[in-house]
Amino acid sequence: MTLAALTPEPIFALSPNIHVLPIVHGSGDMAHTVREIIVSRHIDCVGLPLPPSGQTLVEQGVDQLPVISVVVLPEPEGDDGSSCSYVPIDPCQPVIMGIRAAMSEGIPRAYVDHEVQYYHPLSWVGPDPYTLKSVPLATFSAATVPFLPPPQPQTPRWKRICWMAWRLHELELDFHSILFLCPMTDWPWLRQAYRERLPYPSPEQRKGVPAWWNVEPASLYFMLGELPYVTQLYEQRREEARPDTHLAIDGIKELVLEARSRWIASRSATIAKESNWVTPQLLQRYFQYVRNLTLLEHRLKPDLYTLVLAAKQMAGDEFALKLLETAKTYRYQILPSALDTRPRVLMGIGELQDQDGEIHRAVNRLQGAPLVWRSITLQPQPPTPKKQSWAHQWNPNRQCSWPPEDHRIESFAAHVRQQSRNVLGADLARVERFNTSLEDGIDLRETLRQWAIAPQRSVRDIHVKVAPPAKGTIEALVFFFEVPADPAIFSWQTTWYAEHQEESTLSFYATPFAANMIGPGIGEACYGGALFLFPPRLIPDIWENPALDFATSLEERLLAGACAHSREPYVAIVSPVPLKSAWRNIAHRFGRKLVPIPLHRFSGQTIARLRRFHVLNGHDIRSYAARFIRE
Repeated sequence: MTLAALTPEPIFALSPNIHVLPIVHGSGDMAHTVREIIVSRHIDCVGLPLPPSGQTLVEQGVDQLPVISVVVLPEPEGDDGSSCSYVPIDPCQPVIMGIRAAMSEGIPRAYVDHEVQYYHPLSWVGPDPYTLKSVPLATFSAATVPFLPPPQPQTPRWKRICWMAWRLHELELDFHSILFLCPMTDWPWLRQAYRERLPYPSPEQRKGVPAWWNVEPASLYFMLGELPYVTQLYEQRREEARPDTHLAIDGIKELVLEARSRWIASRSATIAKESNWVTPQLLQRYFQYVRNLTLLEHRLKPDLYTLVLAAKQMAGDEFALKLLETAKTYRYQILPSALDTRPRVLMGIGELQDQDGEIHRAVNRLQGAPLVWRSITLQPQPPTPKKQSWAHQWNPNRQCSWPPEDHRIESFAAHVRQQSRNVLGADLARVERFNTSLEDGIDLRETLRQWAIAPQRSVRDIHVKVAPPAKGTIEALVFFFEVPADPAIFSWQTTWYAEHQEESTLSFYATPFAANMIGPGIGEACYGGALFLFPPRLIPDIWENPALDFATSLEERLLAGACAHSREPYVAIVSPVPLKSAWRNIAHRFGRKLVPIPLHRFSGQTIARLRRFHVLNGHDIRSYAARFIRE
């Protein structure tokens, strides 16, 4: 395929020997287009919008790929501190891809940008290059022209464009097939400067020597055009000689699936026994939500903020944090082969910290869409030393619950009680022959069955349903989240009494909160089983009551306490397993009947959220607990 076939419009041809390829920095899709064009035809020179002073170090950095590095071009120190510009050696940058492809094909490279003491960036938000999957490059480029900011005469940008146009005239004397990778913001005016042979300025004398540094893995997000994990996938596909045409979107899907795998692997032994609520159905809704958020922001590909925000809202803080950590993963940067004597630098938005700890104002010469700070509230796990310090400061004489969790679980308990009453009513339902009232509606099944039994009758009877209201209420409600419950894991057994009449008397066994401190005076525990007694009243602690010593397990003791203190004949029990004979014997011992509700009737995410609760070291802790508790 010829270059003219890939770029068919004559607008890209400055002359019979020079073709311009408008590029958008920081895009894996555009880098893919650059590579395809370079390897698809004979090109004897690739022009690059970088200054010649950085050529040696930039190409050394390209040789080191997939390890990410940065070439720093220092600038004279001003009144507001030191500054610099830098070239990110990013495999998803179209310019770096052009260098990489040209080096692999043995094509000469020409660095034609103007040498300046101070580099003045141009902030511009263009269309998403993912459009190139369905739109020709000429159409894509032409559509941007009305929105490109024109350069003002005699400004640094205008001088750079005129210089690059003159350098292309020079290259035309030595080469016959030149491809110039021109920034999208400059190509119409570069075409004008080339054809009108506008006067060009002399290059400035550069101060300082360019430096080539490695980059700290934690800083890669601020330097790479794509997400670090997606960039890693591009390099993996390159190693395996697999296609990467649609990796910009498919990589997002792989990122979410990898985050899901890491999230499942990181769950504790207790939580791991719960059902996994990040199901394929939830992921389908997640991707639809991400798509909608992305379109609302007039983009085709989601950014990291959109991915994390949707994960937080659909699967919780823990999954969102794992997604964030996975998205910033780039394994090539921490491999032993990446270790060398060159220092590592820290990057930020518009900042660079060198090995001496000095912070410089930094400008990316290959800046794509501008990076901006956006806030989202996530609660990470505190480090182990802080947890230990908080545990040592705990006052054993003070203990209370977190009111939002109390309200949440009481509402859920009321919902389960209503379902239990519906089960009781279903047991009392009967079918009668229609006489004078339709009662609760016609029972079509019984009516048709009777007609089939006696088809010879001249008058066929209609049968109706009668569902009398259930008598009594459900006072005691028992939850078994794990059966059998391991006493070594659920070693904390206690009874909490209601603070007001809207709360239940609560007896439970759970994991010890002191082993998982999440904030000063805030411990996190996980229910293994719980008994809710409503309306609340004072009862003896079932864990210390000798009358219940006949129970041989945590489940039996909790159920025995429910049957012993319930004033109603029915006790509702929510369990992941069917009722056991030992449980029925306990209910019979106290003259009670059990109403079973399967635990799998409720979503795994709901159950996991209810199981986790927090213990506060006094009522005063409630004033700031929300800063540490994950909702």
